[in-house]
Amino acid sequence: GTHVYIITAELEGSDMSTEGTLQVSGERTSGASIRTQNVLAAQSLANIVKTSLGPVGLDKMLVDDVGDVTITNDGATILKLLEVEHPAARVLVELAELQDQEVGDGTTSVVIIAAQLLQKAEELVKYKIHPTTIISGYRVACKEAVKYIQDNLSMKVEDLGKDCLVNAAKTSMSSKIIGVDSEFFSSLVVEAAAAVKRTNQKGEIKVPVNAVNILKAHGRSSKESVLVNGYALNCTVASQEMPKRVSKAKIACLDFSLQKSKMAMGVQVLIEDPDKLDGVRRREMDITKERIQKILSAGANVVMTTGGIDDLCLKYFTEVGAMAVRRCKKEDLKRIAKATGATLVLSLANLEGEETFDSSLLGQAEEVVQERVCDDELILVRNPKVRSAASIILRGANDFMVDEMERSIHDALCVVKRVLESNQVVPGGGAVEAALSVYLENFARTLKSREQTAVGEFAQSLLVIPNTLAVNAAQDATDLTAQLRAFHSASQTDQTKADFKWVGLDLVQGTVRDNRKAGVLEPAISKIKSLKFATEAAITILRIDDMIKLAPEKKEDPPTHMQH
Repeated sequence: GTHVYIITAELEGSDMSTEGTLQVSGERTSGASIRTQNVLAAQSLANIVKTSLGPVGLDKMLVDDVGDVTITNDGATILKLLEVEHPAARVLVELAELQDQEVGDGTTSVVIIAAQLLQKAEELVKYKIHPTTIISGYRVACKEAVKYIQDNLSMKVEDLGKDCLVNAAKTSMSSKIIGVDSEFFSSLVVEAAAAVKRTNQKGEIKVPVNAVNILKAHGRSSKESVLVNGYALNCTVASQEMPKRVSKAKIACLDFSLQKSKMAMGVQVLIEDPDKLDGVRRREMDITKERIQKILSAGANVVMTTGGIDDLCLKYFTEVGAMAVRRCKKEDLKRIAKATGATLVLSLANLEGEETFDSSLLGQAEEVVQERVCDDELILVRNPKVRSAASIILRGANDFMVDEMERSIHDALCVVKRVLESNQVVPGGGAVEAALSVYLENFARTLKSREQTAVGEFAQSLLVIPNTLAVNAAQDATDLTAQLRAFHSASQTDQTKADFKWVGLDLVQGTVRDNRKAGVLEPAISKIKSLKFATEAAITILRIDDMIKLAPEKKEDPPTHMQH
């Protein structure tokens, strides 16, 4: 038996010398194969969201492991729910989320452009063009494109009038489930945005989208959604005897319970005389009573708390005719406190250790009412003093629909916010992409360096947007894209036809039209950011030429103590 050992040892030794000394515990893919893999992964991701782009885009139904169904058209939501394994594809998912946070709309197109850029880059690599060259070419192209959008394609909101906002919101909704009623919803969204719009010290306009509270209630048709001027809460008053309407409300927001105070855990009170037991109990009740008295004597007539309120303590409120709301969501209270100028109070204790409640902690609103909407009772805080708030109550046939409506409204709100803040819009419907494609192709020819081909391919990849739009609309994509490019080429070469730069696709008719007149508008910042993000993501994935997947560590079997 001894000889065998020696032979295997020799074999192992000779094996090592050919392989070199470095052994990675895992698989290593490098060079062309990993690039192809990454591009394929990106492509397949883009293909999933591709069909949901544009006014005739379709929705995706996603069922997760528990069986929850989500029906959505929002690129970021689709990708978030996919739980992608492939590391390079995960870059694209994060890209869509970034676009969602930064701009709020245009998540689908970002992913599609990035994937297309990668595919073109891979073709160039096959022609022995080094990735670094492609990357610098893409960077140059992106910079030029952004400059061109800002100089030539964007329009000021002032020149287009008030319809501009409504049109931008409409464009954002056109691909969503509420696209049919976009007239109705876009004015809803614009009003909501106008309600929360304010100008800060520097004179910049800010539209906090979070200040628009969106409540969902199914039942009725989607057309019966309403915009409420004020903040709506999905709670009811604590007792039936309380007033349902308090005008000139002074609101206290509390983050603790008004229940009769119990001893803290582990605190024991030993009572020798049974008569004193009653005294302790009564004191427990009185502590809370005193707290409530302090709040009410500060002038509060509406008390909202995240905790509970004892039935015993409710009578103190009803006696003075104050409204009390218990078990509110903390985030709701935070927003109400912000809007009414109240302070969310965590406890009544002050620095001296005594319990006080100052009237400066109260917020004010014109009135607080409880109203009935479908099966739910809602509490509305109307016209809060410090900041105006708005709430949209969405109605729809079923929960999936209402959820999807909420996502679409959120996208549209973000678009309106961007238009108000940056004050610039660009024509939609593939117009920008076609114009950039023509411009960059001409620009590429002026470059004397090796980036020329990369810039040319960048120009080609932008056409994927008008192409996909046309394909989704079941139109002849090649034909429409060709027409579009002809128009834009004319507008850029011939001074007399400069107005052709607004030409985009009309997907319902399947023709080409002036999208500025048709009112298909998008915020310029959305286009600029999506180009930047897509280029960055494509570059990130392009730079990868090697992937090492580490194998999981093998767990050693615990030694058995059987044989000795």
